[in-house]
Amino acid sequence: MRSEVICWVFIVLAFTSSCKSRVDILTSEKYPDVKSSVFYAQRFSIEKNDSCTILTIKEPWQGAEGISQLFYLVARGKESELKADPSRIIPVPVEKIICMSSTHIAMISALGEERSISGISGTNYIYDNRILTLADSGFIRDIGYDAGINNELILSISPDLIMMYGIGSESAGYISKITELGTKVIYNADYLETDPLGKAEWIKVFGALYCKEEKADSVFNAAADSYNELKSAIGKMNMVKPAVLLGLPYRDTWFISPGNSYIKSLITDAGGVYLWKDTESSFSMPYSFETVYMKALKADYWLNTGGAGTKNEINSLDPKLAKLQCYISGNIYNNTRRMSPGGGNDYWESGTMNPDIILKDIASILHPGLFGNYVPVYYKKIE
Repeated sequence: MRSEVICWVFIVLAFTSSCKSRVDILTSEKYPDVKSSVFYAQRFSIEKNDSCTILTIKEPWQGAEGISQLFYLVARGKESELKADPSRIIPVPVEKIICMSSTHIAMISALGEERSISGISGTNYIYDNRILTLADSGFIRDIGYDAGINNELILSISPDLIMMYGIGSESAGYISKITELGTKVIYNADYLETDPLGKAEWIKVFGALYCKEEKADSVFNAAADSYNELKSAIGKMNMVKPAVLLGLPYRDTWFISPGNSYIKSLITDAGGVYLWKDTESSFSMPYSFETVYMKALKADYWLNTGGAGTKNEINSLDPKLAKLQCYISGNIYNNTRRMSPGGGNDYWESGTMNPDIILKDIASILHPGLFGNYVPVYYKKIE
């Protein structure tokens, strides 16, 4: 068994060392002429015909069963030729866009269209220095967030569309005034995808909006190939799979990611066992502290500890947490290695476009030495 593991370690090392940097891939202008298809994402579809591209967003927020958005993407200047509801027509390529989530910014940047971003919700929470520079110069405006959205500023920007991050039906309420005044709003549901590659595949939506379908396909295919090769190599290894705990309690409640979530997929593909792998839900699941604690006694590793940056901060929440074996052994890691001074976390920004790197990060944590002296890109150990 030992020789088999060593053999596969060399295979994985050879594979990962031969891969180009994801940053190089994202900025490369060399991409094949490929036809866009949707393979992993469940929340959108793209259909092309002679007159337009039909974009459908499916169940765009939590609890939006049966709700969908349909848009016709029409070559700029030819909008009048399409006999359809004008409120559903978006001229492409998009020239001005407002982004309500940092993941949207990462995908637009991957296509080289940063200068189309005219507004952002919460510039303090952006990691990308290029975008921060544009915001500091006034080229990108901060339009606020949630109920504090500055409608007047949005109207003065006059964007082609707003890419909305909707976490519930209430988001439809506070943006309704903008839509009534004629601004197009697309709800982006990438955060609801249960497959890491499904989240990354949303770059194809931006590819359609910017008429850069081939480049979007190329960027996604590079990430998907890298992810699947690494997943396959790890899956063939004969090794112990450690149990993984996620998150932190909030007062007396611990919100647990369900077993059909994207993070569970990452843990499984990295050679771990998520403690709540057999659950299923469309929402984070609230459990009592005691219920989670009893199960957490079995955890070998503890990941994604939210705002806690030290073991003392975790202990201050409840002294019982210091009795967990993963706490005692020091196997606690948070996804906060790449943070901006304002609190922007690149895990939620470029990480969405780099699921293969996150997979390698988690695998390197759960199986120390698997990649030699590899240092995680997004994760760091909690001391």
